[in-house]
Amino acid sequence: MLETLDLTLALPREKYIAEITRRQIQLRELAWHVYLQKRPVVIAFEGWDAAGKGGSIKRITEKIDPRGYVVYPISAPNGEDKSRHYLYRFWRRLPEQGQIAIFDRSWYGRVLVERVEGFAEESEWRRAYKEINSFERQLVDFGTIVVKFWVQISREEQLRRFEERKRIGYKAWKLTDEDWRNRQKWPAYEAAVEDMLLKTSTRTAPWTLVEGNDKYWSRVKVLSKLVEALSRGLNYTPADPLKPKKTPKHAAGARKKK
Repeated sequence: MLETLDLTLALPREKYIAEITRRQIQLRELAWHVYLQKRPVVIAFEGWDAAGKGGSIKRITEKIDPRGYVVYPISAPNGEDKSRHYLYRFWRRLPEQGQIAIFDRSWYGRVLVERVEGFAEESEWRRAYKEINSFERQLVDFGTIVVKFWVQISREEQLRRFEERKRIGYKAWKLTDEDWRNRQKWPAYEAAVEDMLLKTSTRTAPWTLVEGNDKYWSRVKVLSKLVEALSRGLNYTPADPLKPKKTPKHAAGARKKK
């Protein structure tokens, strides 16, 4: 699946600004209807290190009422989460009705990092595909709108971003020794991603694959697909702020008379 993505896709800055603004305004309207309809929304982001997941999340939330969403950055489990079933920490973070929960990495860690790094037995991560599909099916049956993004970048682009983070002081904190170590296991992670996409992209909760080499393209695609998913789930189409409003015929006629 990953090989079919065209990572050369890009947007010029002028078009990016117009499109991202358009989608943010629509998302603000849709978030209001999430609240009005009392629908819980779960948005899960997965992708390579430095793929731009955080940048997309920032653009999603930029114009939404902060009382209506929460972002969960997911790392290795600890404390109570570590002593329970791996899905427990996600069950207890599910959104209330009328709220949006955004997961920066998610329950898919079971079939990605835990698989590749050996933190889960083979029998455990193989069983997880069915468990995850069942988990998402329960959410949707309850009325939750579930949207899942995989952000894909090339190995060369990841290296460029790593080097950039190393050079720029305020970005350096994002780069860790673990990031460099994970790069050495790219083929193993790539195989795990392909299996994950194949076995967990269901009619109930399909994956949206995002070409991420160009951040402008990636962010606009994420927000556009999210607008589509929420519009479909809420059965509500937000206004398009870029389309000129039609002037009523009687108003146009009145102006002519004057």
